[in-house]
Amino acid sequence: MTDAHPATLELGELLKQCTESRTRRSGPGGQHRNRVETAVILKHSDSGVAAEANERRSHADNRVVAIFRLRVNLALKVRTTAAPDDRPSNLWQLRTRQGRLSVNPSHTDFPALLAEALDRLSGADWDTALAAERSGITTSQLVRFLKHEPRAFTLLNDRRRELGLRPLR
Repeated sequence: MTDAHPATLELGELLKQCTESRTRRSGPGGQHRNRVETAVILKHSDSGVAAEANERRSHADNRVVAIFRLRVNLALKVRTTAAPDDRPSNLWQLRTRQGRLSVNPSHTDFPALLAEALDRLSGADWDTALAAERSGITTSQLVRFLKHEPRAFTLLNDRRRELGLRPLR
């Protein structure tokens, strides 16, 4: 890829580009949750993309969840340019074996791979077969991967509809 996608940045670099705020949220978790600012809201300054986590009882746990959600949201909202002849990233190649992409949607690598898949699709005018070929995986693997994040699959179909292409199921 020609430009580093914000979802792929090292944690320290990503956090330098973000504002972080803490707040209280009501709900399960007892008095601690209702009295202490354990909820975390992160906002990426350059893109305006934000994420929040408040379901855990500790600030540290919520911060980890918010960072993961921010990376996923960045993958969904921010597009970087991929030249047609760009090779897949080292991370993508490590996660690919015999045309299959292997990653759990809750793994820390998932947002970076999602960003790369969406960038490659965007560069291929949302043609899944072409994007899959350029990524070294099968079309069905690419579609299955996107279905792990329903918003990504919806994004794919929305862009395809805008271009007059048939939506995928």
